[in-house]
Amino acid sequence: MIGVRMVQKVSSTRGFAKVAPHVIPALDRTVHRLTRGRVLLSAQMLPGVILTSTGARSGLPRRTPLACMPQEDGRSWLLIGSNFGRPGHPAWTHNLLTHPDASISWKGRDIPVAARLLEGEERAAAWRAAVAFWPPYVAYQDRVTREIRLFRLVTR
Repeated sequence: MIGVRMVQKVSSTRGFAKVAPHVIPALDRTVHRLTRGRVLLSAQMLPGVILTSTGARSGLPRRTPLACMPQEDGRSWLLIGSNFGRPGHPAWTHNLLTHPDASISWKGRDIPVAARLLEGEERAAAWRAAVAFWPPYVAYQDRVTREIRLFRLVTR
């Protein structure tokens, strides 16, 4: 438990927000590829998926390793567009807004999903669950003026 608290504390810092987006996704993609989809390094702390979405402008497939909150139904996941508490929305959120049909690699399986941006009370409830799940999301939101986007992915 001390390890988790330490990681949460470090991941809440501005320094982490500067370095992590360049290091963690690259490591995750490499390990995921080398293990044929069975392992994501970041998933040792948080559940994770590799999201394959269609580029909003390019129309090309984009693979993005992301932390997620698997839902109890086993058929949906919550994605949090925190961008490590950096100012802009992450590109994958733009991709899902433009092209909501995507796929995820979850525990070595490719699963087709449809994404939906959460709003209103549904978003508020999901946000409460997200910050209970990973408290650093509060620090990320406090650092930015934008509202962090939350998406629910459901199997198609």
